[in-house]
Amino acid sequence: MAATNPRSTLIKGLRDLAAFLEVNPEVPTPSLTGLHYYARGTDTDIRAEIDTIATLLGTEVDTSDLDHGHYRTCLAFGPVEYTAVGIFAAARARHKAETSYAGCIDPAPITPAAGTPARAA
Repeated sequence: MAATNPRSTLIKGLRDLAAFLEVNPEVPTPSLTGLHYYARGTDTDIRAEIDTIATLLGTEVDTSDLDHGHYRTCLAFGPVEYTAVGIFAAARARHKAETSYAGCIDPAPITPAAGTPARAA
């Protein structure tokens, strides 16, 4: 059995989806959709990979989210976008710190136990 090529599998899936939507017009579609590729590695690796992808796409690197640590480029095909993005190490670390207590705090309001009078405000 031959190994599955993820790129070929993705392309086939996109074509199959397009064909399905074409013959099933009653199925709702979003007004905009996107495919995201995430570069990995060191910040230097990420920057180099996104720069290379921008060259392949014939696009510019979007620096508008650099203050959030995102380095990206995008090519639109009508309402469908291909975006390549890299998230720098400091932004990943900040996100990890911000979410480190996720699940540890219950934000549900405290309600009095049955039979306990509520305190006046």
